[in-house]
Amino acid sequence: MQTPSFNSSLSAAWQDTGSLLCVGLDPEPSRFPQGFGADPEGIFGFCRAIVDATAPFASTFKPQIAYFAAHRAESALEALIEHIHTAHPGRPVILDAKRGDIGSTAEQYAIEAFERYRADAVTVSPYLGFDSISPYLEHAGRGVIVLCRTSNPGGSDLQFLDVGGRPLYEIVAEKAARDWNATGALSLVVGATFPREIARVRSCVGDMPLLIPGVGAQGGDVVATVRAGRTADGTGMMINSSRAILYADRGEGFAEAAATAARTTRDAINAARAAG
Repeated sequence: MQTPSFNSSLSAAWQDTGSLLCVGLDPEPSRFPQGFGADPEGIFGFCRAIVDATAPFASTFKPQIAYFAAHRAESALEALIEHIHTAHPGRPVILDAKRGDIGSTAEQYAIEAFERYRADAVTVSPYLGFDSISPYLEHAGRGVIVLCRTSNPGGSDLQFLDVGGRPLYEIVAEKAARDWNATGALSLVVGATFPREIARVRSCVGDMPLLIPGVGAQGGDVVATVRAGRTADGTGMMINSSRAILYADRGEGFAEAAATAARTTRDAINAARAAG
């Protein structure tokens, strides 16, 4: 049986959940409630509780690999992705790794993301060009999400450089959509902190999915994000919130607070979608 593509799974998740919310999983043990340690068991337990509490309101989850690796908790990351796939089937998992290296090394990173962790998609950097991205495309059905216009202020240092009268991020968007996307597996990262740039990227790439971080703790505006990034059917976006959901409360009610924050964010996104 043919493996469903990441993009088809993503579309199904948007439809089935009625949500464009992506919950980012960036575990910082220093911010955990009492009872969760900084070891792999504690990190897994905290993240599992967050996932189970927010799953009714989210279409995707995005664990950030550095937050696990820094605490020697790669085993927790493996277990967490397996838990999401088992307990919440149909919710794609994006491994936020931002990998970028030459082809032979990229082959190993692809194996790490898709065979070891069994992620449905992975974030990558385009800085080394297409031969650093193509190894990921050899994994049928998996998604590859290319950094384009990131949410951090320093992203402008390179992404806004003039290239023949146009900013570099637009060139990346067009190359990804027109030259690199023969398999239909690519998406782009565009930060919610720059809604004007979201609109420019959308005009360059058509209906290509966009992973949009920066809503929540980074201050991205939900209404402006949705207006700039939505496709004709009101979807096309994985709108990510991490810290504002994970650490909505640090007491015994942390999971319920996370669920409330996720529901509030989802409802704000859907209200903006309905407003057109």
